[in-house]
Amino acid sequence: MDVYKTHGAFSWSELMTPNPKAALAFYGDLFGWTSQEMDMGSGAYHVVKVGDTQVAGVMGMPPDTPPGMPPMWGCYVTVDDIDATAKRCIELGGQVLMPPMDIPTVGRMAVLKDPLGAVISAITYTAGA
Repeated sequence: MDVYKTHGAFSWSELMTPNPKAALAFYGDLFGWTSQEMDMGSGAYHVVKVGDTQVAGVMGMPPDTPPGMPPMWGCYVTVDDIDATAKRCIELGGQVLMPPMDIPTVGRMAVLKDPLGAVISAITYTAGA
């Protein structure tokens, strides 16, 4: 199964933290992870690897992060159509916390909240991403 092409598959994890370098040092020592820094236009993004396989990302807290928001891991689920998924989330009683947006060279994603309050990200990957 290719998790980047399979609707409903968990495909990526991402840490937002005020200190990415300290987090990378901790997880590197704990799990043996390595990382590669990329410039995403809005700041550094660190792709985490196990061996040669990319498994997650680590980034700093965005400038518009609400005060007091703690560092957190987020999960991404692959979907065939992020716009349809966001619409369906609302129909099922959920909320769209961040509407579908493009991530250059990666795909299109949104942040969703289920009716019980849990938050998850969904993404439609660009072909070849």
